Amino acid sequence: MKQFPSHDTDSNTIKVIGRYNYDEIDFDFLKERINQFRSQIERRLNGELSEDEFKPLRLMNGVYLQLHSYMLRVAIPYGILSSRMLRGLAYIARYYDRGYGHFTTRQNIQFHWTKLEEVPDILTYLASVEIHTIQTSGNCIRNITSDEFAGVAQDEILDPRIYAEIMRQWSTLHPEFSFLPRKFKIAISGSSNDRIAACFYDIGILTRRNEQNKPVFEIWVGGGLGRIPVKGKIIRDDLPPEHLLAYLEAIIRVYNLHGSRNNLYKSRIKILVENLGIDAYRKQVDKEFDTMDLEQYRLSDDIINSIHKRFGHPNLADIPNASETMKKHQQNNPEFDRWVKHNSHPHFHKDYIATVISLKNIGETPGDMTADQMNALANLAEEYSFGEIRVTHLQNLVLGHVRKDQLFFLWQALQKYRLAMPNQGLITDIVCCPGLDYCSLANARSISVAKEIMSLFQDIRLQEKIGPIHIGVDGCINSCAHHHIMNIGVLGVNKKGEEFYQIKLGGSSYKGRAAIGAILGAALTAEEAVDAVRRLIDFYLEQRHENEYFIDTYNRLGISPFKEIVYATA
Repeated sequence: MKQFPSHDTDSNTIKVIGRYNYDEIDFDFLKERINQFRSQIERRLNGELSEDEFKPLRLMNGVYLQLHSYMLRVAIPYGILSSRMLRGLAYIARYYDRGYGHFTTRQNIQFHWTKLEEVPDILTYLASVEIHTIQTSGNCIRNITSDEFAGVAQDEILDPRIYAEIMRQWSTLHPEFSFLPRKFKIAISGSSNDRIAACFYDIGILTRRNEQNKPVFEIWVGGGLGRIPVKGKIIRDDLPPEHLLAYLEAIIRVYNLHGSRNNLYKSRIKILVENLGIDAYRKQVDKEFDTMDLEQYRLSDDIINSIHKRFGHPNLADIPNASETMKKHQQNNPEFDRWVKHNSHPHFHKDYIATVISLKNIGETPGDMTADQMNALANLAEEYSFGEIRVTHLQNLVLGHVRKDQLFFLWQALQKYRLAMPNQGLITDIVCCPGLDYCSLANARSISVAKEIMSLFQDIRLQEKIGPIHIGVDGCINSCAHHHIMNIGVLGVNKKGEEFYQIKLGGSSYKGRAAIGAILGAALTAEEAVDAVRRLIDFYLEQRHENEYFIDTYNRLGISPFKEIVYATA
């Protein structure tokens, strides 16, 4: 075993801001789990286990067999990292991979060049910095994701991270839900403003206030993308937080009982809900819920408070003239002003701001981050944001608690490491899966197409002229880059051994405007697909009304004129 850098594992000594802090019980659990998997790997390597026998064991521990090597998917529960954790990921990237990691739309990070025999050592090191890979794959409840501005946003009703942690502990190795009909994904937001694409999860949870001004959960069920994209439905809009676990368990029990295990393509909960209808599904869930011992599942104030105390919380002191200082810096530096305009988010504290760290540099793979960049950002997070880093579902990072009077100096430091791209939400902020460069499931390359599209629009002034737009590029129908619900979605398909690309228009991922995109027309070559995006944008700029976003112009005009502009001379 390699000698690892030492880390203090006493959670009373090192308090992780924004995330649950492990105690000895947690570390012992991970140690036991890693030892079990180490034995399973040894049995696979010496031939005692066949690949078919080993496959469900490795998937439950986040290990995929991809085109060129094993890939390791690491969970980042509810998207929160400490600087110590990010340095740990940098160490794995440098010494066990090829110097980088790939952040995904599930708030995970993937290492694509790991060796199976080294995985136990990697997991041992990750456990020392409170990270694991348990249930990042397999037919189980996957990593619980959340709003990247949790605990920061002005519109937040309750902190969803507390409930996400409770769900993480409840779902990990749950004896009834470890072998579901298919994978299962849950996301939660503490706001009614949907920043998690709630209706496209197996279960999506938003928070609102009822008529008595008390927080309640709005539960969406049966959403999903992949081969059959489906918009979920509200199964309950008034769930008291104390009954969250009981109601989730009722939902999943019904799915576990009735979900298809005979057809891989009909096994997700979205198919069951569509076939039964939401009213019939709700009736079965309510029946199951009514038979449960709710007191056993009840999330009392004591439970909530005990988990809350295990989180580190930033000490946000008032900072005299912080806003005025930031405004002066903006007035004196147009490039800084541009970055603040595109890459910041309001904080509930008037003297602080959240800032998005874009991982979408021109010419680089969307979502990739080098070990050097990870180490640099870990240092900057300690200096400027209480050592806390957040992962977004659009493959970027966030520093959540930056003093406004220090934001300019953070920006200057980020520039040195190519981490200050001012393009969050703009056309070069493309979401992209690994595609056929890595993934054995892919039909076509996605990274090269994404890079070509980004290169067409690298002028930041052109990006600003185009305005907010979401583009996703996928290498297969599994939709890891969410092409179905992007304003412009690009899907790689295989035709007789050749790579082609299908374009979708009009997708949107958020409550109130959520929509699945429509296929534009026949699949195109990679070169034609990139040119088609250029034509679509040129046409939009010609046709849009004042202050009209791409999605609004599309919804006003419909698909036909966009189709004509792409295929008229194709």
